[in-house]
Amino acid sequence: MAAASPSGQLAQSAFIGLGANLGDRGQALAQAVQAMALLPDTQVVGVSSLYVSAPVDAGGPDYLNAVVALQTALAPLALLHALQAIEQAAGRQRPYRNAPRTLDLDVLLYGDQQIASPVLTIPHPRLAERAFVLRPLAELAPERVSAAQLAAVAEQRIDRFQTAADWCPQVTTPH
Repeated sequence: MAAASPSGQLAQSAFIGLGANLGDRGQALAQAVQAMALLPDTQVVGVSSLYVSAPVDAGGPDYLNAVVALQTALAPLALLHALQAIEQAAGRQRPYRNAPRTLDLDVLLYGDQQIASPVLTIPHPRLAERAFVLRPLAELAPERVSAAQLAAVAEQRIDRFQTAADWCPQVTTPH
């Protein structure tokens, strides 16, 4: 659903996947939520619980993961660039594909848009393959995640670590 932003532009719902497996993971994710709340024409409207998950298709320490719901008037590519700037500020490096990271922010969904470009794909191309995305997304937008999708990733190790109120108390969640 779209609503008018403070600048009068039409805002869209967007869901952002968060992950970190290096450094102070919880602090990095909480700071990322705060940084998203400061983006122009953007409001954080929900935050999932925090989950611990094993790396998928990679090595390294366990990840902390969550999903954030936004209302934003930023265009999808502008949102991606803003998220990449937040990653950079958190010390994100990209030495190789699926490398351990201090912060990873992915645009999972942007309204009902479907985008396939060399820079951005929405819905996120591996959204349905990752329990660490589907479980927290189901908390915020259960209509966006099917029982079949959750069943398909049931073998992936993921554990709820903290509720949203515990790890990100400055944001009121919709439940």
